[in-house]
Amino acid sequence: MSERKLKWGILGAARVNQRLLPAIMEAPNSQLVAIASRRAGAAKETLDKYASVPNYADVTCHDDLESLIADNNVEAVYCPMANEEHAEWAMKAINAGKHVLIEKPMTTSLVDVLKLEFAAKENNVKVMEGFMYRFHPQHNKLHDMINQGLIGDVLSARASFSFLMKPARMYRINRSMADGGGALWDIGPYAVHALRWCFQKDGLPANPRAVAAHAKLNTHGADVVTSGVFDFGEDAQGRARFGHFDISFERSRKAEYEIIGDKGWVKCHNAWAYGTDVPVISWETEDGKSGEEKLPMSNHFNLEVEHFSDCVLNDLVPLLSFDDAKGNCMATQAVIESIAV
Repeated sequence: MSERKLKWGILGAARVNQRLLPAIMEAPNSQLVAIASRRAGAAKETLDKYASVPNYADVTCHDDLESLIADNNVEAVYCPMANEEHAEWAMKAINAGKHVLIEKPMTTSLVDVLKLEFAAKENNVKVMEGFMYRFHPQHNKLHDMINQGLIGDVLSARASFSFLMKPARMYRINRSMADGGGALWDIGPYAVHALRWCFQKDGLPANPRAVAAHAKLNTHGADVVTSGVFDFGEDAQGRARFGHFDISFERSRKAEYEIIGDKGWVKCHNAWAYGTDVPVISWETEDGKSGEEKLPMSNHFNLEVEHFSDCVLNDLVPLLSFDDAKGNCMATQAVIESIAV
């Protein structure tokens, strides 16, 4: 195993840097060497605000994005830009020979995901969609419980993701869904991804065969609330398997999913559990048994960065594949098409 640290650059001064920037600094196999922003001075301000180590004078701050991509000291790039910009800037980084961790969604079109996949192979670099929640141990624990037969065969799942939109975050809904705006492209990917993993088979996320969805759109054509149902087909016994999702910018913070089988149910109470949150999984079975399990606190951002760095340094396959990204993009686009009907 390599003892070398992967040298990271951050492509943008987005708010998510509050979590990712210190995660890069704290991961034992990672080193933050550069951050860039198109706003003069914003990179330095972000570094000063979120740095988790007392001495970070060796981090280069760029006032344009191209300079970071051209920086020979940068080996891997984290791309937290606006949804509709991911494809363009990830492609520039890939073509410059950088490994790229892209904040979800990877892109807002399947064509762009395919282009990034081809470019990654051509340039021999690692690329992964940044679903940080998947790296929290609570999700493996929950699926282990299912695999051990606790709730029987998985037949239904429900995912609810929301937070109350504050004035400072209105930039998330100032453009149409077609242009990357709205709740579906912001928090929706979590709900879609969680449901696809609820119906996983042989460790691979399932892809729905149909969807019916409704949304409340604002004057920009961005959704502020979207709800719907995915059809994941029938199981071996001909029983229907549906995944229900509900996302909103008009409701209080919620990030949970529940899986129901023919013998019981199990629930993850906080899929976005931060490092200071105590994860909770509860369950109940048809024979009257029930339980609640509190798991050790864990930082999924740190684990995500550490995993991606390990994949680069030791030539390993990332947990989240391009096939996974394609499946999530197709499912999300199908929701948009259903809303438009």
